[in-house]
Amino acid sequence: MKKTIVLLFMLSSFYAANSQSKDEKKLAEAVQFLLTAMQSGNRADLEKIAAEKLSYGHSGGHVENKSEFVENIASGNSMFLKIDIADQTMDISKNIGIVRHKLDAKTRDKGKDNEAHLFVMYVFQKEGSEWKMLARQAVKNLPH
Repeated sequence: MKKTIVLLFMLSSFYAANSQSKDEKKLAEAVQFLLTAMQSGNRADLEKIAAEKLSYGHSGGHVENKSEFVENIASGNSMFLKIDIADQTMDISKNIGIVRHKLDAKTRDKGKDNEAHLFVMYVFQKEGSEWKMLARQAVKNLPH
């Protein structure tokens, strides 16, 4: 009986790990690429992941276009020193992917160290075979 339960658990784990579609895997990779680019400040990577019509909304209400988003991070004006995410979900409809997660980060804005605790929603659009960030909106994760 014990062997049967272990076997069923292993099979269900294998199925769950392999049930993610090719698009979901590519979208998850795009999110990770974005987060890595935000931490590194690499201008070319930020340019690559952002769609031309990007609308990047901050939790304080400020919205940036692609050039503002890239410049703000690549210049070091706004830095992500560490990013941790949790509870990520993804939904794909044709060439649109919606990603949500909880984001906790250590940041440095205009030389001042801060922490950010946010709920973030991204809209990615598939362009050819690549996912590009089309929109992002964050809201503060306030203690209850």
